[in-house]
Amino acid sequence: MPFGPCRGRAGGLSMRLAARVSALPIRTKLLALVLVPLVVVLPMLGLILAVWGNAALDRMLITKVRADLAVAHGYFDQVLVEVAAGTRAMAESQALHQALARGARPDEMRRLLRGFADRERLDVALLRGDDGRLLASSDEASDGELPALPTAPAGDRVRASVQVLGPGHQAMLPSRLRQRVAVPLLPTRNARPADRAQEDRAMMVLADAPVAAADGRSLGRIQAGVLLNRNLAFIDHINAIVYPEGSLPFGSRGTATLFLDDVRISTNVRLFANAPPETPAVAAEAAAPEERAAREARAIGTRVSQSVRAAVLDEGRTWLDRAFVVSDWYVSGYEPITDGAGQRVGMLYVGYLEQPFTWIKYGVLGGIGVVFFGVMIAAAFVSARWARRISHPIERMTDTMRQVESGSLQARVGLLAGGDELGALAAHLDHLLDTIAENARALQRWNAELDAKVAERTQALEAAQQQLVHSEKMAAIGQLTASIAHEVNNPIAVIQGNLDLARELLGAQAAAVDTELTLIDQQVERMRLIVNQLLQFARPNEFAGYVEAVDCARLLEDCLVLVGHLMVKTHIEVRRDFAATRRPSINRGELQQVLVNLMVNAIHAMPEGGVLALATRDATGGAVEVSVADTGPGLPPELIGELFKPFVTRKKDGTGLGLWISRSIIERYGGDIVAGNQVTGGALMTLVLPTEPTLGH
Repeated sequence: MPFGPCRGRAGGLSMRLAARVSALPIRTKLLALVLVPLVVVLPMLGLILAVWGNAALDRMLITKVRADLAVAHGYFDQVLVEVAAGTRAMAESQALHQALARGARPDEMRRLLRGFADRERLDVALLRGDDGRLLASSDEASDGELPALPTAPAGDRVRASVQVLGPGHQAMLPSRLRQRVAVPLLPTRNARPADRAQEDRAMMVLADAPVAAADGRSLGRIQAGVLLNRNLAFIDHINAIVYPEGSLPFGSRGTATLFLDDVRISTNVRLFANAPPETPAVAAEAAAPEERAAREARAIGTRVSQSVRAAVLDEGRTWLDRAFVVSDWYVSGYEPITDGAGQRVGMLYVGYLEQPFTWIKYGVLGGIGVVFFGVMIAAAFVSARWARRISHPIERMTDTMRQVESGSLQARVGLLAGGDELGALAAHLDHLLDTIAENARALQRWNAELDAKVAERTQALEAAQQQLVHSEKMAAIGQLTASIAHEVNNPIAVIQGNLDLARELLGAQAAAVDTELTLIDQQVERMRLIVNQLLQFARPNEFAGYVEAVDCARLLEDCLVLVGHLMVKTHIEVRRDFAATRRPSINRGELQQVLVNLMVNAIHAMPEGGVLALATRDATGGAVEVSVADTGPGLPPELIGELFKPFVTRKKDGTGLGLWISRSIIERYGGDIVAGNQVTGGALMTLVLPTEPTLGH
């Protein structure tokens, strides 16, 4: 009995597990039956192989970087030998001895030392007396007393050594070299905290050689050397020797660096992408343009990690391991650099990008794994293929039903390989879906036909209603206009008749009031014109003239003659752009009336002068566009929408009917007038004239 609850819990767990297994897809069940044994064995063998292969490749990489560091160390030692040999060659040069014997001038000695330094590829060469006094320099000497460099031990043998010069011992360097000394420190990940903003010491390879006369008498000493701060040619040469082109596979790149203490003073390691700008600005301004460009591209001023510094500089050990260098992981080698007194003053570094070798590692391990597991995977593949042949028809039918449920009524299972029961079931399902789809298409077709008929009838009703409303409006306007014209014409005729009678009765005395009578004549004529325009709008068919194919360019020239008297007193320039090849069909007189009206409006908009632009062009749909543009103030936005309504005008003496009548004339022939403004300023009126008009009402 004590085991009863435990047995109950175990039984419940088994039932839940069995329920979950039963809910799995049939393909999963079939694959699990075959692949579970392989899934247990394969990871164990793969893990063992990966651990062993990873360790072996890491040992190979460390062995390579050790050899690379040895090559770099050998070249660095060779540089020391070459500096010593060059210094000794200068000290024993016959030309130097002859110059000293004849007491050559300072500028001659400077040229001589500069030539020696250039030939031996040295940055600086100094001639000092036995008392340390500067006798000559390969460059311009600084003012004041210059401190002497540490000399090599006495004896015939000349040796070069690495020396670190503080700011107080850099006066002997020419200005072109002193500009390379200061290296602003950049924030670097994992570096030891520093209490200084820049490295202002100089690291040099220096040699000291005695200059002796033929009788053994000492004539002085030659001190010469190479500055290592920002010596990019030197560090690039080391990198080219250690990692020549093509020596590293798969895009890996090799790097080399010289450290002064833990600061990179010469390197071809690139800066990280978001590196802060150089500081201070004074040092950046002092550097030459080519050095500033190199400084921005390279990681000069970054520092080594605290762990590497402790191992190499503090303990004097050689570091051989992977290290994070500025922005990437490198297989790295560091060794200390000592000065002439045996003190550790810096480091020599070589390394190459680790990532490509990691890819090689994964590739090798993957290749071995493919070969090792080939037979087992083949067995699994065959088993999975048989499982798929069973589960695939069921999955296709399930997926087809899912697509149909989501709205894709054309989805079908299709023909299945094999003629078993699953194939027959899939064929029955496709037949059922075809029947459903055909019924759905019939319903959609009937629905579309019904919608089209409803839309057609609705559109027809709307068109008829709009035509009826328009006809009623025009009829009402016609009746009203005719009544107004009839009622106004009678008093106009009475006024005109009495005015003529008054002229006859007054005779010669009419000259005294001729101005007033003429004004009455003008106003009567204006009233008659307004009435005529109202009748023309109300009864357009009665005023429609003979329709012909009109040459727009020629008609515009004729209109210019009619409005020429308005442009006599103004400085208006006429610009023509007649590009139309078609001829609109319209009554010439009525089109001339419209164009003259538009030209007059444009001229009135430019009282101080401007440009009257006339243009024609072929438009889409077989139409012709005629435009009249001015450079006046343009049309206010609020006026454009009301411009073609009756009695709308900005002129003090205008009726507001000109554009209204003009648009009515053009619309009568199936055209239109569009009002707007030019981008450069001024109004733009565009007539759209069809070549085959449809007369309206």
